[in-house]
Amino acid sequence: MTDTVISSATKEVKIGFDQPFVIIGERINPTGRKILAEEMKNGDYSRVESDALAQVAAGATMLDVNAGIPLADEPRILAESIKLVQSITDVPLSIDSSIVAALEAGLEVYEGKPLLNSVTGEDERLEAVLPLVKKYDCAVVAISNDEAGISENPDDRFVVAKKIVERAADYGIHYSNIVVDPLVMPVGAVNSAGKQVVHLVNRLREELKVNTTCGASNFSFGIPNRKGMDAHFLSMAIGAGMTSAITNPLHEEVMQGVMAGNVVMGHDANCAAWLKRYRQPAAEGEGAAGGRSGRRRRRSA
Repeated sequence: MTDTVISSATKEVKIGFDQPFVIIGERINPTGRKILAEEMKNGDYSRVESDALAQVAAGATMLDVNAGIPLADEPRILAESIKLVQSITDVPLSIDSSIVAALEAGLEVYEGKPLLNSVTGEDERLEAVLPLVKKYDCAVVAISNDEAGISENPDDRFVVAKKIVERAADYGIHYSNIVVDPLVMPVGAVNSAGKQVVHLVNRLREELKVNTTCGASNFSFGIPNRKGMDAHFLSMAIGAGMTSAITNPLHEEVMQGVMAGNVVMGHDANCAAWLKRYRQPAAEGEGAAGGRSGRRRRRSA
């Protein structure tokens, strides 16, 4: 089975078929967050720090760091954000940018082996990003779209993923360092979105033997009770073989869905993580026998 190894300076995480599901915290991203964007642009990373610590405390296995701010110096901001986050937590990071110069700036300051987010099937993007993956010996998210855009046919998206894996091999990059994003459609717009993901994740696992990830909140976009929907989607995606996701660990429903998925798939030995998080402490005076008193019942002669 394939393991994708990601690390910080002191901690290693394995994304793999037989590993607990990897939760990549999504909160360090200024997209749609005007206050955070303005703060980061001005060199104020206090909210980045608090978001990082809160996500790790909530159970994030890794953190995604994005600095996509229009008209800002993204390479500088991304590098500074990565250095800060690595100074306050030991979890590995996903370096997230659509700008190649920003990706390289992040790689230059990173301590360990990061997950680079991302490369697509577009030839120009492949030629720009894959040399960085090889040079810095990191892993990379492969997004299943190309010059034709995002296909609603999951088999077309598989073809794009296969192209990326094969092109990476030409650079000497092993498929264990490719984590494919099969692209999750909003179920409110594409009713078969969940079925598509299940089908595609199975093919990616069985035929390409690669690990997978996704932007989980895309699935529930535009419908009510998004946290509940995301929780159930992730639990079923885990059952289908998905091995990681970029999501919000501060949503308790999402964490329950992921942790339950780990239990069902046998990735939480003896339900230890579930029990640690959810078992209520015994009330004062209760013993181990389900709260019964310590007195023994007298047997009749």
